[in-house]
Amino acid sequence: MTAPPPIPARRGATVHSLSRLAGVSVSTVSRALKDDPRIAPATRRRIADLAREAGYMPNVLARSLSGGQSGLIGLVNGPMQNPFYAELLAEAVNQAAERGQRLLILHAGTGPIEDRTSEALLHYRVDGCLVASAELSSRAAAICAERGVPLVMVNRVARLHASAVSCDNEAGGRDVAKFLLAGGHRRPALVLGTVGVSTSDGRERAFIARLAEAGLRLALRLHGHSTYEGGHAAGTAIAALPAGERPDAVFVLNDIMAMGLLDAVREAGLRVPEDLSVVGFDDVPAAARRCYGLTTLAQPLGTMVRRGLDLLAARIADPALPDESVTLRGQLVVRHSARLPDPARAG
Repeated sequence: MTAPPPIPARRGATVHSLSRLAGVSVSTVSRALKDDPRIAPATRRRIADLAREAGYMPNVLARSLSGGQSGLIGLVNGPMQNPFYAELLAEAVNQAAERGQRLLILHAGTGPIEDRTSEALLHYRVDGCLVASAELSSRAAAICAERGVPLVMVNRVARLHASAVSCDNEAGGRDVAKFLLAGGHRRPALVLGTVGVSTSDGRERAFIARLAEAGLRLALRLHGHSTYEGGHAAGTAIAALPAGERPDAVFVLNDIMAMGLLDAVREAGLRVPEDLSVVGFDDVPAAARRCYGLTTLAQPLGTMVRRGLDLLAARIADPALPDESVTLRGQLVVRHSARLPDPARAG
């Protein structure tokens, strides 16, 4: 028995095929699909029905080449091994979709944004870009400024032709120091993230300044490289110190490092918070898990992304708007990884 011939694959409908089906010009179809009032309502409805039946999808890249907006927003994100950036990606995708926009991920990792990434912003005709990781080179920023591609930094301080939305990192650092001082800690330590990043620098600077006001200096300063493994190594080093030299508290500049540190010190037999208090920064979902119970400074991530998209939308609509910086206050979330303040020391 002869097998029936295969059903030919259906090709995507175009404005040209729709014009043949409707018996009208290509320009009429194009205007009707844009709901142009110059086309009679009955014709617009008929063409819309034909487009729906034919499975027509507009080519946003072709539209952008003809001078329109693509609806694409570029995202330069941090390493996905850090749950903070995974959460940021989820927020950005959901919030952009609510606005009828789509994200194009241009970078996700450590290290500076290379000039070729900025060239990709132009090649893909993105309307604007959220930059949530690293720093722009001066050439990359200049390319985007010259071509009218607005940039908004999220979780970064603005530099080089960009607006920005960030948590108040300095206020957060001071809040953590105040909390530890109120808990009676006298030998605080610090675990750094990525050196030279504006957010980490602000947290470190304010934390140390608040300790100095209380007459204290850091007992120890270690590098955690913004990774779980780096935090674990810092915890191992702290646990190996003699009890008399060991810090009694540690401020870890992000949660992924703090979780690595907590695992390491507990594996070494130290009790948290009896032997060592630990405070992080970010409040990623895993920080609330019972195995960590991490006290941490929560960043208002959803609001940061929303304000970032607002700033971007305004500059897409009016490229002449000046750069703007927005700083949002974080909130200390107290769990059970740090000793609670003594009411007599509070304030």
